[in-house]
Amino acid sequence: MGQIICAGLGPGDPDLISVGADRAIRGARHVAFFRKPGRQGQARRIVDGMLPPGCAEYPMEYPVTTELPFDSPAYIDLLSRFYDEWAGRLAALAQNHDVVVLCEGDPFLYGSFMHLYVRLRDRVPVRVIPGIPGMVGCWNASGTPITWGDDVLTVLMGTLPEADLARHMAACDAMVVMKTGRNLPKVRRALAAAGRLDDAWLVERGTMPGQRIARLAEVEAADCPYFAIVLVHGQGRRPVAMPDAAE
Repeated sequence: MGQIICAGLGPGDPDLISVGADRAIRGARHVAFFRKPGRQGQARRIVDGMLPPGCAEYPMEYPVTTELPFDSPAYIDLLSRFYDEWAGRLAALAQNHDVVVLCEGDPFLYGSFMHLYVRLRDRVPVRVIPGIPGMVGCWNASGTPITWGDDVLTVLMGTLPEADLARHMAACDAMVVMKTGRNLPKVRRALAAAGRLDDAWLVERGTMPGQRIARLAEVEAADCPYFAIVLVHGQGRRPVAMPDAAE
């Protein structure tokens, strides 16, 4: 029997792929990756030129993207059947072969592979190679530490209701907002309501070609890039020399 190997690819720059994931990718004979229909897929783009000749590729094309609300019964049913189908296909393939599944960022941090993992772990051997989360690449790209001292870092999804976003934003020290895209106008309004908009940064395509870093307040309201993360850096305590008492 073979195994399923999920390779975490990190934030996007191929130089930030771990040694272990690089080894698995370059030795792959069967590789699967998520993508939207008709697209190359971000994960596949990251490993372009790394796969060996003759490697069989299995694009796992999402049945829906933004056509249905993410919390609607129809969306949940479609995605569930999609993951069921691909778990079955990968499990069958792994009866005789190792299969490398590509995953952007870290597979266990909001990664699509998590939905396959819970369906596969009791059926075939599964090995997960961690990756640098995309948010880590983004806050390093910003050139400013994300947390200081005892700052509390909050990670939010832009898909949350606006009132919930504003409540969390008002209470946290440092924050990361993922899944922005078409949710960006809502995220902007929530930040303004929480009094945090002037401190927010938009990092688009962090560590990748075309990287852009801008203050969110200065980004056009209609500009809603898909591969973007919103950051608010913490301002916590830092070691500062005390004045000389004799002075």
